[in-house]
Amino acid sequence: MTKDKNSHLQGTPPRVWTVDIIATEGFVLTEMAAVTDTLRIANRVLAQPPFRVVMRSAKGGQVGCRAGLSVDTEPLTDRPEADFAFVLGNTDPDHPGLSLGRAVKQYTSRGARVYLLAEAAARYLKDQGTPGATHWENSALLRERLGMFEASHALASENGPVVTCAGMGATTDIVLALIGRLTSAAAQMSVANILLHEQVRDYSSLQPFSGAKPTITGDRDLDHSIRLMQANIEEPLPIGDIVCELGISTRSLERKFKNFLATTPNGFYREMRLNKANNLLLNTTMSVREIGLACGFQNGFSSLYKSVFGITPFALRKRRRLGEDVPTDFLKAGE
Repeated sequence: MTKDKNSHLQGTPPRVWTVDIIATEGFVLTEMAAVTDTLRIANRVLAQPPFRVVMRSAKGGQVGCRAGLSVDTEPLTDRPEADFAFVLGNTDPDHPGLSLGRAVKQYTSRGARVYLLAEAAARYLKDQGTPGATHWENSALLRERLGMFEASHALASENGPVVTCAGMGATTDIVLALIGRLTSAAAQMSVANILLHEQVRDYSSLQPFSGAKPTITGDRDLDHSIRLMQANIEEPLPIGDIVCELGISTRSLERKFKNFLATTPNGFYREMRLNKANNLLLNTTMSVREIGLACGFQNGFSSLYKSVFGITPFALRKRRRLGEDVPTDFLKAGE
């Protein structure tokens, strides 16, 4: 257990984390509720409430959502003191209020971790020219406009202290994951049960594209191929075996991946395995070699990881241990 978790046993006040929720006009009410209510329930579950929530906007005052409700906010500050910040989407990635690169830097430079949801993530990825995750609708829209725009198909993607997320209903998974890291798995489970949230999806879980259940893409063969890939991470199936199972040609599967996901079967499979590897690297004590093997990389895992994320797995872990790109208290949580 961490020092924070045990601090009450030593007669010192328990740790309280400040969470800023940043809204712009037209914010998504679903996302605001997912952050505020999940943290509120965590405060109710735990004997010593660990979260303090502050609503903020660029200039402060009342900010309205598209559902017609308004919230009172405090203005952003040049010297934020929050440990975490959630930037809500607002259904319009072109909205000028989502251009928050400077604000993101102000938070991260002071050790905060920033979660950008849906359109806020799409705007950040577009402005910064970096890879990451956003809602699949935003990804499709920006791909049509920019041609080469690519976003991860995962629920969330970590890039140092910045986490880009799909938003919407997946926001609850992201907040529950944060609660689990900072407090305990038992607390996380208790909050999830109160929410009737049956399973906490990790960052590498895929977005359910097009919304049809239990489909991912809306194409039966493509969905089946993705499920086969998900079920065979440690020992990846050759694409030839997958198309044999589906009863279609390799060329047909390639067309489906290109049309629906703008990638290749091998490229998608590799990304899925790397997403899982990244999650294990950041959230477990498994060795780098064990992680590579668990995700189907028998050789060359570190080189491939660096080519995709721009840093070796060893270097990333060293940075995390030294606390160079996330808050110290966040690093200690979950130990």
